[in-house]
Amino acid sequence: MNGLMMNQQLTLASIVEHAERVNGSAEIVSVTAENPRHRYTYREAFSRSRQLADAMSHWGLQQGDRIATLAWNDYRHFETYYASACSGYVCHTINPRLFPEQLVYIINHAEDRFVFLDPDFLPLVEGLAAQCPTVRGWVVMASESHMPATELPNAICYESLVASGSADFQWPPLDENAACALCYTSGTTGNPKGVLYSHRSTMLHAYATMMPDALAISRADVVLPIVPMFHVNAWGNPYSCPMAGAKLVFPGNKMGDGETLCALINEEKVTLSAGVPTVWLGVLAHLKASGQRVDSLRQIVVGGAACPLSIMEEFDGYGVEARVGWGMTEMSPLGTVNASASQRDSYSDEAFAKIRLKGGRPIFGVQMKIVDDAGEELPWDGESFGSLLVRGPWVCSSYFKLEGSGAHAREAGWFETGDVATIDPDGFMAITDRTKDVIKSGGEWISSIEVENVATDHPKVAEAAVIGHYHPKWSERPLLIVVRGPQGQDLTAEDMLQWFDGKIAKWWTPEAVEFVDELPHTATGKIQKVALREMFKGYTFSS
Repeated sequence: MNGLMMNQQLTLASIVEHAERVNGSAEIVSVTAENPRHRYTYREAFSRSRQLADAMSHWGLQQGDRIATLAWNDYRHFETYYASACSGYVCHTINPRLFPEQLVYIINHAEDRFVFLDPDFLPLVEGLAAQCPTVRGWVVMASESHMPATELPNAICYESLVASGSADFQWPPLDENAACALCYTSGTTGNPKGVLYSHRSTMLHAYATMMPDALAISRADVVLPIVPMFHVNAWGNPYSCPMAGAKLVFPGNKMGDGETLCALINEEKVTLSAGVPTVWLGVLAHLKASGQRVDSLRQIVVGGAACPLSIMEEFDGYGVEARVGWGMTEMSPLGTVNASASQRDSYSDEAFAKIRLKGGRPIFGVQMKIVDDAGEELPWDGESFGSLLVRGPWVCSSYFKLEGSGAHAREAGWFETGDVATIDPDGFMAITDRTKDVIKSGGEWISSIEVENVATDHPKVAEAAVIGHYHPKWSERPLLIVVRGPQGQDLTAEDMLQWFDGKIAKWWTPEAVEFVDELPHTATGKIQKVALREMFKGYTFSS
């Protein structure tokens, strides 16, 4: 016997319709190159999204076609999110920090039809457009008066495009399992992999992020998403905030500027924000230098990389709760949140310092377990550690155009995260290591293998290895360890660092280079990175 309930589809268009009718007067504030404080309402935002969707409907696209973005966090990017996904297309957010060769691969693999880009990225796109044959047009997110000159084929002014559409556009009926968004993630080997989200998975994830022990978003909140909209959909904030009716504040290209962020927090009365540890270091530095406070701010969510205890304790002094969150692109991304501060009185100072550093408890909808090398599940005792597996309605079942990936091979119905973790009896998960040698710097992935491959291409290098090492600002930075070749006795660290120019993304360049006579190897010839980490555990970067 089935229940006698209505079966309405969970699609992003329902967020639009709810926000227009119920939360229409809530504000969206954006920092843009044209306007330091663009301000309008959800009702106005979604009216413009309908105009944009109507204009796009004349492009001859099919449902499921990919519409890419290379853009900062602002109102135009927000409009594009909804105009594309609610029309039945797939909003493909691209990380502009990737190396151009990776951008070309991603655009071509996704077969993007149109690319929306901020003017900041115009020089980057002009250099790779000829290598992207599937792209039929490039939409520059600017007004007519600020439209930059460009030789891009079929360059379109965003505001002209919006003005050509009708706000009476009606969203087409869609199946909740239809794809709505695409985000690529890179690992240690091979090309970036596409994670394809559905309307249903995105809606359920947004619901989950709003829960009290997750991000706790309500209509009373003013939310500042510092995590980029090109990075796993800004952790779901562009969906959950209009759901709840929370005011949204977008920092544009100032997401790394501590002074601007503090000004936004104080001027717009921000209550909740989310970003990587590097961002919070910048905010704290400005607060200390200026003597300012952020009295409206009640909570920050820190993810993307391990959060130092010092950041949490400094924010304690400003009356701000710092919650650690953990997840992955493949998880939409939220998997766990550490809301232990709500039970602060039940811990000693020492115990609380330890517990708040953990990834936190799984939010409802995410199941997880740890297994040993044989695939046997390990107990949640806080001591046993093993490979971390997850599953749930917003966890990817396979990668876009890549069936049968290794991450889904261990056990049917489970995704292998590549992390090694412990889980205590209260459900607090803590990452202890990574099964892959990927480095996270400022919340962004760096592939140690790709850096090593470039290093060993140097004619004076016999062998090289890259390990992630603690950095006070970036949480982790790559340390390059080199064995000089027979003709390389005059090779210096400066020579080695210059070698990377133009070969990898600049922020992938190792922080430092150390030379050794030989690298430790296993019996099969593989470099023992555990031994290298032990060898350099006391190492300190000079800056």
